[in-house]
Amino acid sequence: MKGISYRGNHICFGKYALQALEPAWITSRQIEAGRRAMTRNARRGGKIWVRIFPDKPVTVRPAETRMGSGKGSPEYWVAVVKPGRILYEMGGVTENIARRAISIAASKMPIRTQFIISG
Repeated sequence: MKGISYRGNHICFGKYALQALEPAWITSRQIEAGRRAMTRNARRGGKIWVRIFPDKPVTVRPAETRMGSGKGSPEYWVAVVKPGRILYEMGGVTENIARRAISIAASKMPIRTQFIISG
């Protein structure tokens, strides 16, 4: 993927966010792992928004299959992420709680990210 993200690169809902710094395909399992980590860490306080959606199917052919006979079956779904894209947003919590929760979610991502604050 070439270029930077022109859409979805501003904080819209919360006060704190996790921003991608590298291009990648992020799978639905990675997105869900990051979301779970954030909700567990924030406990009952605050609200979390997931700003990316896995809408691209990745097909995989069975092992030791000859060429031809059509395309493989969809194995998993990915979200195409470019640098600058907001992955998660968080609001209704203090900055240190948000920073801790978002840093745990960032460790679940396959790319480098940064913590940003709106305003």
